[in-house]
Amino acid sequence: MSDEPDNRQNFDGLYRKTLAPLRRYLSRLLGNTSEAQDVAHDAYIRVYPKVQDQSAKNPQAVLYTTARRLAINRLKRRSIAPIVPGEANLETAAAGTPGVVQQVIARQELRQLEDAIAQLPEGCRAVLLLRKIELLSHYEIGQRLGIAVSTVEKQHARALRLLREALSTAEHSAAPTDRPTPIHEAQR
Repeated sequence: MSDEPDNRQNFDGLYRKTLAPLRRYLSRLLGNTSEAQDVAHDAYIRVYPKVQDQSAKNPQAVLYTTARRLAINRLKRRSIAPIVPGEANLETAAAGTPGVVQQVIARQELRQLEDAIAQLPEGCRAVLLLRKIELLSHYEIGQRLGIAVSTVEKQHARALRLLREALSTAEHSAAPTDRPTPIHEAQR
């Protein structure tokens, strides 16, 4: 209990000290102040637990590294599906909120993914979560887990393969097997 206020003060100090410079850095990197604010917010959310449990030796470096990786991911997504201002119209614009059917499907898919991840061998699961959630490189994962980079690469590839198999099996088992007979075939 006595450490909690100190940890909160540590994070508050980090936030106050880095907010303006981080947003400027991300604005230069992304070329958009609104996106820079979003990425900065996401980075603070990801770094907060590390500051709270004091696992980050240099929280400012962790913050900037996390923010840079998030910005790079956003730039990659932008290059895949660029958004041109003024180009969207009511016919092509996505709805503000997903419909009930989409929400149910998304929850089912999330549950399937969580189950599939839970079924992974422990080493594969650890590597996958460090890579996809904490955005660590293979080298950083190897350092954290005390294993060789080649082992990290193999575990990551195996985890992805096992997930693909598990999710495709779940998809096929959810697909209807009894298709209705077309009318022209039923009349024969």
